[in-house]
Amino acid sequence: MSIWIIFKLLGSLALLMFGMKSMSESLQKMAGPQLRHVLGAMTTNRFTGMLTGMVVTASVQSSTATTVMTVSFVNAGLLTLAQAISVIMGANIGTTLTAWIMSAGMSFDITSAVYPAFFIGIMLIYMKKYRYIGDFLFGLSFLLLGLGTLRMTGTEMQLGENATLLAFFSSFDPTSFLTSIVFLLLGGILTFCVQSSAAVMAITMILCSSGALPIYQGIALVLGENIGTTVTSNLAALSANTQARRAALAHMFFNVFGVLWVIVVFQPFINMVCGWVGYDVTMTKESVDAATFAANAAKLTFVLAAFHTTFNVANTAILIWFIPQIERFVCWVIKPKRVDEEEDFSLHFITAGFMKTPELSVLEAQKEISSFSDRMQRMFHMVMELLTISSTNASKKGARLADFNTLYSRIEKYEGISDKMELDIANYLNTVSDSHLSDDTKAKIRAMLREVSELESIGDACFNMARTISRKYNGKQDHFTDEQYEHINQMMSLTDQSLTEMNRLMGGRKESYDVNRTFNIEHEINNYRNQLKAQNIVDINNHQYTYAVGTIYLDLINECEKLGDYVVNVVEARIGKRK
Repeated sequence: MSIWIIFKLLGSLALLMFGMKSMSESLQKMAGPQLRHVLGAMTTNRFTGMLTGMVVTASVQSSTATTVMTVSFVNAGLLTLAQAISVIMGANIGTTLTAWIMSAGMSFDITSAVYPAFFIGIMLIYMKKYRYIGDFLFGLSFLLLGLGTLRMTGTEMQLGENATLLAFFSSFDPTSFLTSIVFLLLGGILTFCVQSSAAVMAITMILCSSGALPIYQGIALVLGENIGTTVTSNLAALSANTQARRAALAHMFFNVFGVLWVIVVFQPFINMVCGWVGYDVTMTKESVDAATFAANAAKLTFVLAAFHTTFNVANTAILIWFIPQIERFVCWVIKPKRVDEEEDFSLHFITAGFMKTPELSVLEAQKEISSFSDRMQRMFHMVMELLTISSTNASKKGARLADFNTLYSRIEKYEGISDKMELDIANYLNTVSDSHLSDDTKAKIRAMLREVSELESIGDACFNMARTISRKYNGKQDHFTDEQYEHINQMMSLTDQSLTEMNRLMGGRKESYDVNRTFNIEHEINNYRNQLKAQNIVDINNHQYTYAVGTIYLDLINECEKLGDYVVNVVEARIGKRK
């Protein structure tokens, strides 16, 4: 075997993998947002969940994309873990469409047909309205070109005539249980190393259709691929949150269970599938002429695709009735981390290990920003409580000092959390933006970067108020008057209303949000600030309180007004209004 043929083989595999990736990404760009809505709306029970997972995966040609969306919906509370498991089962069926595309590409010489597709694709790419369709055509063409080149390379290599290869495979007893286990493990290891079940499936099809690899060993390799691909996702999920790890474990359980029962009925099951396709298992090269043997061997790619689909459909038909038990099992194996939810620095919705579908990563980031927004309102509530403690009269001040210091330390910690959340979310969004994205997704990412920046400014404003209250509480200045406390509380109440409106928008759909409510509260805050600012000068001149107390009082009022401005900026970024 020449070095040129080896490079041709590796290059055609690279073309195939690149084509799969490009095709999947372009489909996600075209249908990603709509599929997210479909996934959320059509999973009312285990059967609709399974069908939804199947349709979504077949549409975007990526079970990983479906898994990412599903885990995101579980974290968001839009899907239960049981519904997610049914979607993952459907994704396993949907992903078998890839094997049928590959078997068609292996069976027919389609390399000549891809060149017109390339030509049409490049024209569409330069037409802004249809460029995603052009990207899809390019990806599909690369996939088919890779398959066609792989097919021709396999023919050139004459694998069916290679004595060494034939001797190696014939050294294994095709009817032996041990042989099936060996090739199953080999398929799993290859898939884990190559990080692409499609590439290993293509190699298996080449080996089987050339007559070098017997069908039983080939199907054992396919079973190994099913396990190998779940090992990858479970390793990726190790750094992710609890629900992501549970979903990945449920995926592995599904495939491992399927492999176990298929191994028990291995040969009868394969013979049944071969009968459906019309492949003669008993035919040997010596018993018939070369043309008949070649025609029979050509059906092997369809046998592999048919087995892949039949296996996943049968496995789903068995396990779909035991989803509650699978849910309890994965929850028992993977316990939630015992952390203080409020004091936890880690992100909850962004699962970096699953960041293989950039077009669909907007949902995770949006949920994380919503969580960030909720956290900032909790921080503001702590500032309001700190003000209440600081209003304690002098006789009780010593008794409340510990409470004051504890709460102030907590606010200080929240300020550090807000800085870290801004940085982590922004880094994640920047990583996503490095990928090839649709214009809509790019615009959303720009808006999200603005949102996290403004949310961090809200955290800064809260901390500035806490420091001002602390300076007043621990200093030698006089207490605020009852009127001042009333005014500050009224201003904080208005600010809290604006934060509540912001969180209603961040946690819901912007189409149903009335942005005028936020603007009205902002106008009310501004007018009240101006009124209090003017009244402050009058009160100081009338010696109602000292100038130092008036300055601290006005600092709190102004900081509330600034916070209200940051809230408006977040709302404008969310609804798509430019500065």
